[in-house]
Amino acid sequence: MSRVSCAACKYQRKKCTSECVLAPYFPANQPKKFQNAHRLFGVRNMVKILDELKDEDQKSDAMKSIIFESDMREKFPVYGCVECISYLRQQLQINLQELQDVQSQLEFYRQQYPNFDR
Repeated sequence: MSRVSCAACKYQRKKCTSECVLAPYFPANQPKKFQNAHRLFGVRNMVKILDELKDEDQKSDAMKSIIFESDMREKFPVYGCVECISYLRQQLQINLQELQDVQSQLEFYRQQYPNFDR
């Protein structure tokens, strides 16, 4: 049975074996994902990280982080993940302020209509 080369092996023009540690994370139909991670981390560093981790869940989490970080670096070349985190933090502050405003209004109406059934 022939095995389809993963995006990492295709990029490196080598045969993908069953021992390929990058194959589970870089399917053949997603070469951009690998190219982003390769550009930011390099194959050697990704393999080294995977080799240092024994637990499959830790390996999966590490690769998800690498892929996310490299995709964000492509999307936001200057700040990468920091820009995404900053945006999410800003959205959180806006939503917390809105929640506080709604709670204040609710408390105001409760004081105006104390006998109203909840």
